[in-house]
Amino acid sequence: MVIDAQAVQQTESARQRALAGLRVLDTGPEARFDRITRLAQQLFAVPMVSITLLDGDRQWRKSHIGLTTEAPREKAFCDITARQDSTLIVDDALADERFADNPFVVGDPHLRFYAGEPLHAPGGEAVGTLCVLDTEPHTLTPEQATVLRDLADWVQDELNRDDELDRAAIAQKGLLPRRKPRARGFDVAAACESSHGVSGDFYDWYDVGDDFCVTVGDVMGKGLAAAIVGASVRTALRSAMDFADLEDSVDAASRLVEEDLDQLATYVTLFHAKVHADGAVDYVDAGHGLALVVRDRGPLERLQSSALPLGIPAPEPRTPDRVLLGPNDALVCVSDGALDALGGDRAFPVLEAIVRGNATAGGAVSRILSAARAGVPIDDVTAVIVRRSSR
Repeated sequence: MVIDAQAVQQTESARQRALAGLRVLDTGPEARFDRITRLAQQLFAVPMVSITLLDGDRQWRKSHIGLTTEAPREKAFCDITARQDSTLIVDDALADERFADNPFVVGDPHLRFYAGEPLHAPGGEAVGTLCVLDTEPHTLTPEQATVLRDLADWVQDELNRDDELDRAAIAQKGLLPRRKPRARGFDVAAACESSHGVSGDFYDWYDVGDDFCVTVGDVMGKGLAAAIVGASVRTALRSAMDFADLEDSVDAASRLVEEDLDQLATYVTLFHAKVHADGAVDYVDAGHGLALVVRDRGPLERLQSSALPLGIPAPEPRTPDRVLLGPNDALVCVSDGALDALGGDRAFPVLEAIVRGNATAGGAVSRILSAARAGVPIDDVTAVIVRRSSR
């Protein structure tokens, strides 16, 4: 058989690029992978199990039982499995002329039995294996071979889920507002930090004539599903921006996403405001309750939530409230992740101190996120600040 060396090299280069794209090499143990290797050990009654990734001249094991984290790749059973891109089952390596003198058979770990399934990156490249091994001969039944394939599919889904989340996070960031509002006399800044790659929190702002709207939303839940819901609500609100009244625009957006929220059994808390050039702020707080005004002179003012979240039938209209921003006053709105990370109800004095201690909205937002990180947030963290200038 003639081996096309160039084709082999191209395949290997593609494999290495795909593996690097997964961004899993040399990462620490993770329960989601360790759970699979433990289950495989129990199901196949073997002393060794590995989720192996093939990196250059080494085998690197993301999760393993009875084996070391790394081993040479040359002549490895897992390398053969990935190269042939199909199941490899060796009942008794010593009795198999292909493997009888293999260094992993005649030397450590003295393999006799090997069964491996290839693992693929999103592009289809075989980047590693899930394998079960023993120092004694074994024979797999067809049913056991099917189970091994199912477990490998599970590992593959977990590996590729991170890639999907990375792409979703990039897409989500692309939805964030890029330009500051045109309205003069206001300093506006925001940031959102996810605990799961993509966020169920979202924020937005956009111009409406001489005024501008600001939105902060928090979807019940985390991860990709919550992010999709958040994007839907954001789009629905923007599509309703032609409504002159905030109550009408929020109700129209609520109707647009009502069916989706009902099917997903979730809801969205929302703070949606229109900021006028004279400092007046009309707002609807739909179950959010985490907006406040830090006065240049005077005590902190918390804005009360007066309406139900989107996704919960509202028996009464979501009537807007109004607050006035004076010179140097700041409207602050955060998500519950920020509140939790900053100490619950104790967070409000912390937020006030941060806003008073920073001359710009951007500086205050950055400081809020830094303080939230120090509090070990377990949820998405979002902060938006609209500060009226001194004149």
